[in-house]
Amino acid sequence: MDVIDALRAIVGDKGVLTATEVATRSAGVLRLDRLQAQALVRPTNTEEVSQVLRWCHAHGVAVVTQGGLSGLVHGADAAPAEVILSTERMRAIEEIDPGQRTAVVQAGVVLQALQEAVEEHDLSFPLDLGARGSATLGGNAAANAGGNRVIRYGMTREMVLGLEAVLADGTIVSSMNRLIKNNAGYDLKQLFIGSEGTLGVITRLVLRLREKPRSQDVALVAVPSFASMARLLKHMDTALGGSLSAFEVMWQSFYRLVTSPPAKGKPPLGQEHAYYVLIESLGAHAKLDSERFGAALESAMDAGLIDDAAVAQSDSDRHAFWALRDDVAQVMQGGAPVLFDVSLPISAMEGYIDTLRKQLVTAIGEHRLWVFGHLGDGNLHVIVQVQPQDYVALRPKIEALVYGPLSNFGGSVSAEHGIGLEKKPYLSVCRSESEIALMRRLKAALDPKGILNPGKIF
Repeated sequence: MDVIDALRAIVGDKGVLTATEVATRSAGVLRLDRLQAQALVRPTNTEEVSQVLRWCHAHGVAVVTQGGLSGLVHGADAAPAEVILSTERMRAIEEIDPGQRTAVVQAGVVLQALQEAVEEHDLSFPLDLGARGSATLGGNAAANAGGNRVIRYGMTREMVLGLEAVLADGTIVSSMNRLIKNNAGYDLKQLFIGSEGTLGVITRLVLRLREKPRSQDVALVAVPSFASMARLLKHMDTALGGSLSAFEVMWQSFYRLVTSPPAKGKPPLGQEHAYYVLIESLGAHAKLDSERFGAALESAMDAGLIDDAAVAQSDSDRHAFWALRDDVAQVMQGGAPVLFDVSLPISAMEGYIDTLRKQLVTAIGEHRLWVFGHLGDGNLHVIVQVQPQDYVALRPKIEALVYGPLSNFGGSVSAEHGIGLEKKPYLSVCRSESEIALMRRLKAALDPKGILNPGKIF
């Protein structure tokens, strides 16, 4: 029995796409190429995933799991001889428990769908990122996604109470814990969170929900210097008493990019400032929280930490401010972007970017550099845009300049996007030989034939 027939016997005719059909699909966000695989299988539940993997394991067929294809490190790329396992038909929100404040979902549920569903119960799922309309919760967990509110709620792994996963040989590991505190032995779910589909396929999750905030205050501020921006972070976090939920920074070049045509965004503040910060506070009392938010901004301005500020007065204002920060698609205009997602101590950021800017001019000549990101989490997104015809030749030079210095101050080549194929050559910048060796031992123990997302991470 060939692959197509075998998979159809498990999930039905409509659950399998042939190689020709697969090739009509986009490879993902910011990608111009198409998918490739000998088949794409779309199971509807954990048992079907188990049967698919059991057959592929027995026949030595490699499997690459795909969710919303919103990743940026080629972590879900498949080769022509491999099988893609898509979770697109696993979209059930099985349960929302308002009392326990948990949700049970299948891995293919889109992040925004859960956000909207829990709002009906006056709850929130605080994970949030620009790809909320396409990213799946299984993919978020597999990549340990970060996003806009890590400063308050942490990464995805902080929001996962339990999960169900299928090992390479089809074994189902059901660890659907619903408790916040459960210290009984190894926390097995952590093996799969952030493993990028290399140790098992996540099929279901138990997620921790929070009470829906009753207030949301947002401001976009202009800051005169990096030192002022770092001081502003501490000032706002202290003044807001734990309600600071986002502190998103934009270097001047990025702000100009997203507030100038052809971008749709309008500049709430002038474009002449050195840095811009999007500040958000989520609280419990609209009037009191707004007063406290305004007082915090006013005292920051009195202290010389802020040059100018625009405070959102409506939902449309808040959405417009956030749209500026999320408008990453603008980096595709007029060239080929090389995307980076690094983390490093806040104290090292200014010098790191200044040095990088100078080195890029010497090493590659004409280019455009944009920097933005989650300053409060120590995470910067660095984008270097070059001419398309120079992309292949210049990319290794750019990567060496971006990644090389990180080890000097304990930085990481991946703050939130994962390793995939793209950052694989640079894993040793932030992981020791013994750490990588242990990763390999775990991989060999759980996937001895190496059929799950082969070649990724290390």
